[in-house]
Amino acid sequence: MPLLIQNRIIERPGSTVDLFARYPHLQENARVFRSKAVVDVDPKCLLYIQQREFAATTPADNSVAVLGSDDATTCHLVLVRHTGSGAACLAHCDGSSTWSEVPLIVKAVTSLSKDPAKEGRLDLHLVGGFDDESKTSHKLSLNLLSAFQRQKEDIHLETCCITEMNDVLVDGAHRPGVHGIGINIKTGEVFPASFPYKGPAEELRSARTFTGGQMADIYDSNKGVVKIGPCKWSPNLDISFWLSQDDDTILKYLSTSPTAEPPHFVQHIKSTIQFLLEHPSSDSVFPGGQPQHYRRTEQGDWENVNQT
Repeated sequence: MPLLIQNRIIERPGSTVDLFARYPHLQENARVFRSKAVVDVDPKCLLYIQQREFAATTPADNSVAVLGSDDATTCHLVLVRHTGSGAACLAHCDGSSTWSEVPLIVKAVTSLSKDPAKEGRLDLHLVGGFDDESKTSHKLSLNLLSAFQRQKEDIHLETCCITEMNDVLVDGAHRPGVHGIGINIKTGEVFPASFPYKGPAEELRSARTFTGGQMADIYDSNKGVVKIGPCKWSPNLDISFWLSQDDDTILKYLSTSPTAEPPHFVQHIKSTIQFLLEHPSSDSVFPGGQPQHYRRTEQGDWENVNQT
């Protein structure tokens, strides 16, 4: 069980409360992290990670300087970084397949850290969740910790701003204190962040997740190319029902945490549904079953390109 805190292998905690009681410095680290100013990240240096996506890169990447993700309520943002190579992987985990996702995240970093001249260790940063009524956050926190304990590599838990240590009260309601994080790939700095731009292909990527797509690696750091799909969905006119519903109904039935979602949640859901209605078959989005590829332009935007 090679999950380590301060270089000591930890026992599997029975609860997050138990974890923070045993390792009080994690509480202090979480408080410090939560108190940091939120950085509004420039889209021209960013690769944004949506729910059920992950991406990995290294400091040698000329297309991406920051990996980032936000809008996490019960979801957890999982970051693994190799201190020698500087390779990092960020994932946005919602608990759908935690046990199979964690090995993918670790492998994404180790596969970019094979230079023996760059010795180092794997550091883990966990951010997300809050003290939600259904205890969805607690369950995901424990499953992630357990899954990392099962990896063969030594993994050092550095930041653990999760569940009750990421919980704040706003007008009597529990909410996550930190919704989003970024990592500066060049320096390794991890920070609370927000992202006005969530592309490329924001609606397509949201549609993939909305229709049941599993965790996907969206980036080839060697080529500097974002790759989306191909994925499959079938026409479903019934979803048009949601477009006529009020905000409270959509929050109640389509969110794991209705009282804690960001203000744009409902519009995001409606935009995703509208995209699926306009593209009732995935074949129209992935002609010939080929993925969509995006490359950074000299101006810093992501451009759809034909991959040769």
